[in-house]
Amino acid sequence: MGSTILEDVKAHPFSTGLTSEHCETLAGFGRRAKYQPEDILFAEGDEKHEFFLLLSGRVALETMAQGKPLRVQTLEGGEGLGWSALVVGRGKLFQARALEPVEALVFDGHALLERCRSDTGFGYKIMHRLLGIVSGRLSAARVQLLDMHSPIAKRAGA
Repeated sequence: MGSTILEDVKAHPFSTGLTSEHCETLAGFGRRAKYQPEDILFAEGDEKHEFFLLLSGRVALETMAQGKPLRVQTLEGGEGLGWSALVVGRGKLFQARALEPVEALVFDGHALLERCRSDTGFGYKIMHRLLGIVSGRLSAARVQLLDMHSPIAKRAGA
């Protein structure tokens, strides 16, 4: 028999330091989902309001440039994505594409945001963790920019 959503939430690195009550609250908004290679979890600009905790598999975060996807970062089980689900009025900033079979917990961003507003202790903990995800994305994008525009990359024809 597989684990429950609550057990998966408690075991996920995103939940480190959350109380059991906070984990139960978070788990109450989640559902389990599976994706096959090349499945699109969400496209750049999508208005989907879902936040994901990856349990297994790898996902490419991509941005579209001249109709082609450019990989910004590769995520694996134990990471989160879709933080924009909790930012009001924003579409997805990247495309997320499964590179291999993926299992994830998917959370309703609208409901989760409402709970964050009504339970500020819970909201602070969730937003603090989301800020860590945002920081990681900015860092990954910075590395990509440095790589593309460094003198070494220019000599190599990038």
